[in-house]
Amino acid sequence: MTGNFNIDFGIEIFNYFILFFAISVMASYVVLAMISAYGLKKYLKHNRYVNYDSLLVLQDAPKVSLLAPAYNEGRTIEENVKSLLGIKYNNFEVIVINDGSKDNSIEVLVKAFDLVVSNAVYKAEIPTKNVRAIYKSTNPVYSNLVVIDKENGRKADALNTGINFATNPYVVCIDVDCIMDKDVLLKLAKPFLEYSDKRIIATGGVVRIANSCEIKSGKLVRVFAPENYLARIQVLEYLRAFILGRMAWSHMDGLLLISGAFGMFDREIVIAAGGYNPKTVGEDMELVVRMRRYMIETKQEYRIQYIPDPLCWTEAPESFQILRKQRSRWTRGTIETLWIHRKMLFNPKYKILGMLSFPYWFLYEFLAPIIEATGLLITFLFAYLGILKWSFFIWLILFVYSFAVMFSFMALYAEESTFKRYQTYTDLFKLVGVALIEPIYFHPFTVYAALRGNYEKLKGSHGWGEMTRKGFAKTS
Repeated sequence: MTGNFNIDFGIEIFNYFILFFAISVMASYVVLAMISAYGLKKYLKHNRYVNYDSLLVLQDAPKVSLLAPAYNEGRTIEENVKSLLGIKYNNFEVIVINDGSKDNSIEVLVKAFDLVVSNAVYKAEIPTKNVRAIYKSTNPVYSNLVVIDKENGRKADALNTGINFATNPYVVCIDVDCIMDKDVLLKLAKPFLEYSDKRIIATGGVVRIANSCEIKSGKLVRVFAPENYLARIQVLEYLRAFILGRMAWSHMDGLLLISGAFGMFDREIVIAAGGYNPKTVGEDMELVVRMRRYMIETKQEYRIQYIPDPLCWTEAPESFQILRKQRSRWTRGTIETLWIHRKMLFNPKYKILGMLSFPYWFLYEFLAPIIEATGLLITFLFAYLGILKWSFFIWLILFVYSFAVMFSFMALYAEESTFKRYQTYTDLFKLVGVALIEPIYFHPFTVYAALRGNYEKLKGSHGWGEMTRKGFAKTS
């Protein structure tokens, strides 16, 4: 009798724990979505009718250096660099950093842009790997292009090289494979022009999926939902993350991450904080956290501005193998950042970062996949032993599934009521269709990838993992 009581009590405790955790996750998503909706409404009211072209004539418009690290991007690099050079802005230079590519990246760049070796001097304020050569173009059309060829040191080291060489006070760190909206620098630079009693140290924007979109001469011509099913699911994932997630954290001044694919930084503060950390694979998140720590610890007032416009388009992985490597790396990067800056956790000195942002990331980004996987294993064990309460389990699964679908619909609605980049019913129906299947088909895979990331971190893995890309030229 006592044994049965203990088993039943243990099952009840387990059930309530899983239910409470699921409800807490959902509640956090709903709260973030509500805050995001308010922030979006405020942003659109303030910026919908801004004539960004008028910023082109301003003499005090921020001078910007675009930093684009490239490793084995020979198949797409010409198109990508043309996209960067075609951005609508006056005061900017493009610095492409060839990070020891083993393919023909340098040869493609030299031929496409009439490059020759320059006698420019490289000064390493932030320590980096050795620079082999610095190239400038003999073609006046490409006078604002610089190509740096260096020894391989991975992305963080390549970005630090670009930061060292940059001549402008602001740097935009991007992935060279991204396609930029023509107004990208105008929208990123606008917050730096507006009056504020706080120093703006960084701005970031929305990253969207470019698979199957029409791209010509390095420019996005028309947006389509991806034909590839896996890439199409990632559209929903990015909408949820950027529109319903980061917008909310930015509005609360608790943003910990500006996407490594796309962000603008105050160069002086980046250097003062020590630049990107080449020892982590999550260098984008780690830098933002370290810059925020630097500003708080030196008692300087500051702000990080988030731009919800879809300004940057990237190619998403279309195979589970490549996607798994990407997500495992993201998990390792999160673990590294949380560990490096662990003193911030529940530390009131760091205000909302220490008391809300860091705990949220620790619980719902790092621990959540582990808790979910552990819960499933215990559930399977209960089922094997014949002590599972199937009615509770089925109702919980239906509850979680319904919420996941609803939340994806919320993200789609937020997109369609604001920026409306998917303009045909066919595209919308495609996205609605994957929203119905994603919780069953895709979510378990992301949990598995996160667990692999934890295992790789425990094993001591520091690898980046190559991202094989089809290239945008095939979609134009």
